[in-house]
Amino acid sequence: MWNPDVYLTYADHRGRPFFDLTSRVAADKPRRVVDLGCGPGNLTATLAQRWPHAVIEAWDSSAEMVEAARARGVDAQVGDVRSWEPKPDTDVLVSNATLQWVPEHRELLVRWAGQLAAGSWIAVQMPGNFESPSHEAVRAVARREPFANALRDMPFREGSVVSPPAEYAGLLTDAGCRVDAWETTYIHELTGENPVLEWVTGTALRPVIERLSAEAWQQFRQQLIPLLNEAYPRRPDGTTFYPFRRIFVVAQVG
Repeated sequence: MWNPDVYLTYADHRGRPFFDLTSRVAADKPRRVVDLGCGPGNLTATLAQRWPHAVIEAWDSSAEMVEAARARGVDAQVGDVRSWEPKPDTDVLVSNATLQWVPEHRELLVRWAGQLAAGSWIAVQMPGNFESPSHEAVRAVARREPFANALRDMPFREGSVVSPPAEYAGLLTDAGCRVDAWETTYIHELTGENPVLEWVTGTALRPVIERLSAEAWQQFRQQLIPLLNEAYPRRPDGTTFYPFRRIFVVAQVG
């Protein structure tokens, strides 16, 4: 279950890639702008501000996130991005930090490029940090007792969850698009007692929390803290640097 409040703990840091992504979309007066994986709607609302005359369509797989988005005035609906079909007036499709959860996202991107009208835009951002020390620490604790049995079938994301930017550029170029693809590693300056733990609690640890009892989750958390503190030591000024790699793809359909 997604918790919008936990996810928004670092809203400013999480929002920066969204604006870096959408700044490369040169649509002038789009009729319909779609946000697949809208989350709590705080970023979706900025699409309406940028394109005030567009219809804003928002989807998310989490009912809790959709409820939070609706509370912000976003007309969001619960839905799986894999079942989304573009309406004829769709001019901009945005998917920010969502498609990494979808193993077949490469096929989806090619399908969307074939379905959208010429001149439409596809803008996608995905985390590319699944081999980072924070995620390896989560997997290491998950292999320990007493957690291993409860988390045995958990689909930990590791390896080639997302591809290098050049692969997406090739896929969408072959699909007839003009493509701008790149990657960026942000150095997030975090504060607080266990800031990296708080960050991953809102994302990577969500499936772990769902599978453990409240008591087991607290035990898991306590075992994870020293590993994260070792990997991401607090600086003398009290801040913690958290490097975070992200993949960006912006394509205009030919």
